[in-house]
Amino acid sequence: MLDKIKQLTKETAVYGVSTMVGRFLTFLLVPFYTHVFVRADFGVYSNIYAFIGIFNIIFVYGMDAAFLKYASKVEVSDDKDNFSTPFLCLLFTGVIISVLIILERVAILNFLEVPVSYSKLIIYSAGILFIDTASVIPFLKLRLERRATKFAIFKLLNIVVNVVFNLLLILKFKMGIEAIFISNLFGTLTSLILLFPTINKYLRVRIHVPLIKKLLRFGLPFFPASIAAMLIQVVDKPIITYLTDLTTVGVYNACYKLGVFMLLVVIMFQYAWQPFFLQNADEKDAKELFSKILTLFSIVGGVIVVFLSLFVDDIVKFKIFGRSLIASPYWGGLHIVPIVLLAYLFYGLYVVFSAGIYIKEKSIYVPIITGTGAAVNIGLNFLLIPMYGLMGAAFATFASYVVLALGYFMVTQRFYKINYEYAKVIKIFLAIFVICFIYYYLLYTNHLLLIYRIILFLAYIAFIAAFVFERRELQFIKEKAFKRLNLN
Repeated sequence: MLDKIKQLTKETAVYGVSTMVGRFLTFLLVPFYTHVFVRADFGVYSNIYAFIGIFNIIFVYGMDAAFLKYASKVEVSDDKDNFSTPFLCLLFTGVIISVLIILERVAILNFLEVPVSYSKLIIYSAGILFIDTASVIPFLKLRLERRATKFAIFKLLNIVVNVVFNLLLILKFKMGIEAIFISNLFGTLTSLILLFPTINKYLRVRIHVPLIKKLLRFGLPFFPASIAAMLIQVVDKPIITYLTDLTTVGVYNACYKLGVFMLLVVIMFQYAWQPFFLQNADEKDAKELFSKILTLFSIVGGVIVVFLSLFVDDIVKFKIFGRSLIASPYWGGLHIVPIVLLAYLFYGLYVVFSAGIYIKEKSIYVPIITGTGAAVNIGLNFLLIPMYGLMGAAFATFASYVVLALGYFMVTQRFYKINYEYAKVIKIFLAIFVICFIYYYLLYTNHLLLIYRIILFLAYIAFIAAFVFERRELQFIKEKAFKRLNLN
């Protein structure tokens, strides 16, 4: 079992290098944008990218999940059909949806409460969505083949191109927020060009009818489910716009993006986790392995949440070459960051619990769970934002991810029961909640001194070491640490 955990850790690390570096480069654009764009323009960018996020799901309609399920073991036909059938289907439907978006761009802008003068941004968005869709199956193929390094390099190059064009178009050519969309277009196009050898290797110009039926039967329930899941991520922005204004949503989005650090951990874990559990599901010790992975994920995620929550103000306000990470007009939303980080930690639990859904082919439950989460999110946004402002929106997101995690947990336990290390996981989350409670108490009583935050972080680490890790596990960690030190 230890070897398999090492394998998952190694692949997570490979995905993590590109994801961390890539997302960090992208994240650096946020402070850059806050220094060059007014808050209203940043609000326009936020709303249109919320639209892109939702339509990314519509373009794929669950075919990604279905491809992972059936191509991992090639149960129907051969490798080429398992690649070509979903790839060609996504291309065909992608063309149709892209044309419809361009034709209805004015109606879309009106719905998003964005001025019609920004209609070009919807055209660029349609191009981004189509090219992204064409890259979905080839990227998934690289993950199934355990070609993590190539996957990581291609993703990283996409982001590098995106960042370079952002800087070039905004600083040299003095373009406005249009530059963000053009740069994204060039980045996604770079990925697709790099994926051409993979496409050429596996493409067969035909659709295998029995296979497409299976793909749609398994994948389509993920379509409304993915829409609901994406709504949870983006619907707060248009609701804040509706209840307040574009300036407020600009502040909210800038601070919300600080949660990207926890999201990065979840994403890089997910890249490795999905192929891993599908290929290890038939192993004798699979359930014991999956149980241990939940505990380890909770430990790592908890440390990240606690550290960033306690020191986010220092990180954001630290100046490099006279500029802070985020411009001072946006600092009013920093108090939402711990809630956003905690929400993404529960999103990670949702990802861990997804194993049973895939293994037992119980995708029919997915739209019910995610639909409930989205309904909770929308309802709480309308209820809490008028009373608590940005914090209300953050709490709505947190509550919806808790619903997703609990829903997946209940379905998994019904059809694929795993005896998780409940005592350890409960201790981890109790400690996190206690730290968050103390943090907000100190924040609102103006006693959030650096020394108190350092003590809180050290106390959390000591608690995990004393009450979560077993003695033999601590001994193992010590031996590995000393071995590394001796090698160095």
